This record gives sequence, structure tokens and C-alpha cells, in this order.
Amino acid sequence: MEEKANDNTAATETKTVGVDDNGLSNIGEQATAQPVSEQIVSAQPATEPAALTPEQIKELRDKAAKADAHWDRLLRISAEFDNFKKRAARERQEAIKFANEALLQRLLPVLDNFDMAMAAAQTLQDASVQSLQTGINMIQQQLKAVLAEVGLEEIDAAGTLFDPNLHEAVSQQESATVPEGQVLQQLRKGYKLKERLLRPASVIVAKKP
Repeated sequence: MEEKANDNTAATETKTVGVDDNGLSNIGEQATAQPVSEQIVSAQPATEPAALTPEQIKELRDKAAKADAHWDRLLRISAEFDNFKKRAARERQEAIKFANEALLQRLLPVLDNFDMAMAAAQTLQDASVQSLQTGINMIQQQLKAVLAEVGLEEIDAAGTLFDPNLHEAVSQQESATVPEGQVLQQLRKGYKLKERLLRPASVIVAKKP
């Protein structure tokens, strides 16, 4: 009878501990109340990271300094490369823009000869000379029109103030009518290719008597 009573008592204890009124396991609730990882972490003692040695700190600082130096060098090389590309593009555009410079310089004496021929023809009054003058003038104007299309521009210095950027002073001459520093006479025309000077105008500059 005593053994039977003990068995009933054990069964009652098992039912009380294992199942609650809602049919849920008390043991399962206790197991899931806290995650396993938290249980493991809470069970282990907290450890602090190991302190770096002076040699390790110095090595890290050296590496950081080298990284900064490499970064600065990369930025400098990138800026230099960008400047090189811009300069190369600008030089290429200028080469295209002034590709006819050498040819035009060789044609300038031809224009000079036309000017001298026209000046000589204007001093004669013969009818045949007048016809020749008209023909030469037509050819000259046609040539000037073609050269102007490619960017050739005359520099007419007569009556203007002397400009060393455009004029070449051959000599000075006293004049009571022309202000000092003004071009008294143009001996040879100057020319520009767009904004670039091909040949300065040869002039005589006036000065006070």
C-alpha cells in the first residue's frame, strides 16, 4: 500500500510540473524564455580586446601615412592628366584652325606684287593700260576674297596710332600735321590669320619737329 501511494504521488508531481492548465509545457516555456545564444553569452565571462603594443601602433601609423601619401599622389596625377588632355585638345584645335598659316605666309608676297602693279597702273592713262588695270584689279579682289574666307585679315595701319603688337616701325619722321606716335606712312601691309599675327605692318611713325 505504501508503494502504491508513492507511485500516485510521483504521477501527481509529474503532472503538476509537466503540464499546466492550458496544456502547455512549463519546461518548454522555461527553455524558450531566453535565446540559446544569450544563454551562452551570459554564461561566458566578458573578455576585453587585447591592447596594441607600441610596435603595432607605430606600424599602423606608418601604413596610414603611406596611404595618405599615395592618395595625394593619385589626386595630383589625375589633375595633371586632366590638364594634359585639355592642353592636347586645345593644341589640336589650334592646329586645325591655323593649318593654312604656312601657305598664307607664302602667298603674302603675291599680294604685295598685286598692290605694286595696281599702284603702277594707276599712274598711266592709256586706254590699254586702263583695261589691264581693270583685269588685274578683278584678279586681286578674287584672290583676297578667297584668302578672307580662310581667315586672312589685312592690317591697315595708315592714319592709326602706332601699335607695337600690330606694327613694325621702320623709322620716325618729323611732321607738323600728324600727331606724334601716329603712323605717318604705311610701307607694307600687315596680315593676321584670325587672331594670330602673320606679319606686322611696316610703318613710319610721326614725331614732333
